[in-house]
Amino acid sequence: MMNLFLSPFNTPHGTVPFHKINLAVLREAIILGIEEEEKEIDAIIHQSETPNFKNTILALEQSGKTLDRAWTVLSNLLGCHTSDELEALAQTLMPKVSKLSNDVQFNAQLFQRIKQVYESKPQLDAEESKLLKDVYDGFLRRGVGLPDDKKEQLRKISLELSKLTLQFSQNVLKDQNRFSYLVTCEEELEGMPELQKEEAARLAADKGKKGWMLTLQAPCYNAVITFVKNRSLRKKLFMAQNTLCTHNNEYNNVELVRKIVNYRLEYARILGYDCFADYVLQLRMVENTSTVIRFFNRLIRSYKAQGRRDFEDIREYARQKEGETFCLKPWDFSYYSHLLQLEKYQIDSEILRPYFELSRVKTGIFSLAKRLYGITFKRKRNISVYQKDVEAYEVLDKEGSYLAVLYLDFFPREDKKSGAWTTFFQGQSVSENGEDIRPHVSLVMNFTKPTPSKPSLLSLGEVSTFLHEFGHALHEIFSKCRFESMSGTNVYWDFVELPSQIMENFALEKDFLKTFARHYQTGEPLPDELIQRIKDSSTYNAAYSCLQQVGLGMLDMAYYTLKEPLTDDVIHFEKKAWKRVKFFPQNLKTCMSVRFNHIMTGGYAAGYYSYKWAEVLDADAFALFKEKGIFNREVAESFRREILQRGGTLHPHQLYLNFRKKEPSVHALLVRDGIKKETRE
Repeated sequence: MMNLFLSPFNTPHGTVPFHKINLAVLREAIILGIEEEEKEIDAIIHQSETPNFKNTILALEQSGKTLDRAWTVLSNLLGCHTSDELEALAQTLMPKVSKLSNDVQFNAQLFQRIKQVYESKPQLDAEESKLLKDVYDGFLRRGVGLPDDKKEQLRKISLELSKLTLQFSQNVLKDQNRFSYLVTCEEELEGMPELQKEEAARLAADKGKKGWMLTLQAPCYNAVITFVKNRSLRKKLFMAQNTLCTHNNEYNNVELVRKIVNYRLEYARILGYDCFADYVLQLRMVENTSTVIRFFNRLIRSYKAQGRRDFEDIREYARQKEGETFCLKPWDFSYYSHLLQLEKYQIDSEILRPYFELSRVKTGIFSLAKRLYGITFKRKRNISVYQKDVEAYEVLDKEGSYLAVLYLDFFPREDKKSGAWTTFFQGQSVSENGEDIRPHVSLVMNFTKPTPSKPSLLSLGEVSTFLHEFGHALHEIFSKCRFESMSGTNVYWDFVELPSQIMENFALEKDFLKTFARHYQTGEPLPDELIQRIKDSSTYNAAYSCLQQVGLGMLDMAYYTLKEPLTDDVIHFEKKAWKRVKFFPQNLKTCMSVRFNHIMTGGYAAGYYSYKWAEVLDADAFALFKEKGIFNREVAESFRREILQRGGTLHPHQLYLNFRKKEPSVHALLVRDGIKKETRE
């Protein structure tokens, strides 16, 4: 029988028929896809026609579709529905895919055709011109002009990095799943919210145990570290989480960090750059490392004093509670911070949870999108999903036309990575015959699960996470580009968080909260008094939190601005990198680097600063919504037209100017975080 991936899927909107896909189908599709792409590249090279945009640039853009489709499915399943067998398959196939990628990027005959098209200066529209330049520059950046021995070095490095990053990611998930701790005395869980306690009891029962099974999955870990009075239990989970992948076992990532960092440095130096960050940042809004360093220094100057006050307030509060000799430790911070917040503002996530039942939150966010953009969402049970809890929706535009498919994957599982992210199974593009191929987008999160007695009740932070990922989804859903390589979130990495982070602002807006936030038992709307407390407490610990985020960015830059191979002890290197923004003594054998997927295996190597950079943009952009009205359709349509649907067809700075009509300013962020009081520049 012909492999499923060799032709369009005979499914609603051509969605992936997950119920028909197994390891054998994926393996065959990827092997066939590699062979198909090799033939397509060979056809481009050996055609007799003079190179032009259509027979070379467009042909290259449209090559490899079978491989892309199959590899996309495999890659996504590795993150959200993995297995030992799937990981073994990925390890087997990764070298073959890496080899193909290198064969294409180092193909001198192919580049010669691309160069001929580029130097002929053909008459093209703006999007075609951008694609031509991106392809030409991309081949040069990846080393097509280097001597053969240098190309061979890059091949070997690419292959090694593909293996190492896959192993790194798998180690983090497996080491996290390896930990569990059974509590048999309920008194030890004093303070733990009932929702998480009930889930812990269910986990224990599932394993044939009596008691409460604690894990490092986010809902459980956060509940213990924030609410449980038992200090030794907080410490146990804190140390388990923060020493993941450091132990003397098969999941240790310490040497993998060193190898990944050093291979990336070697890769950049072969290409003529002093460090990996110089190579990466050439295609970012910031353009160079000095801009990132200046940005961090500006934030540290603005936030350091208040961040120190935030820390000292919590340390002093803990002493008032426990005695003058009490020494605050990292596993104490969230606990006493929560108690102080509760005392100052009479609010915490548990007070708010009953008003944020997941189905209502989902309805509220869908309704927000309809109010802003006119779009609607229809649950489609005839669309196949990869796991029974995943929901599939058809997204319709304001006039009723089909826009996209949206998958929602809400809850933690052992076969799923921690965190939250947006991905896609099909990107947006326009086919050769003019068909607008619409995206299939997936939001993957790890929210508090429902229990036998309660539905899924979210914290305000989880509501913000949903809004954040939904913003990424809108970037894909509204894409209106001709070429997939420029569509949706295919933008500069320090711009990609603007559409997501701007959505988080709505979580603090009364007019939005009033549209959906109701008590799951009584139906009572979220009281105005609680909404005001949310607003009043929104700047609580904002400076301290900002500095922790800056610290992660400094760690990232410390690794990727190295100009000589990393030889230091990784734990020592980490603590030195971010010490300017840390208030606790750095004397624990904890380590973030060994589980920092964002900068080791994801797309944020030399780019973690992007979150704070985009916060400047989102605060400044949302100020226009605040000025005109948070549901203002004219502003929303402008944001859709100038940013969301344009993808990477223009430089992001120009996209931002087209929307905001002015340069972005850090002022709005400082006001939002309570660092500056004045509202005028």
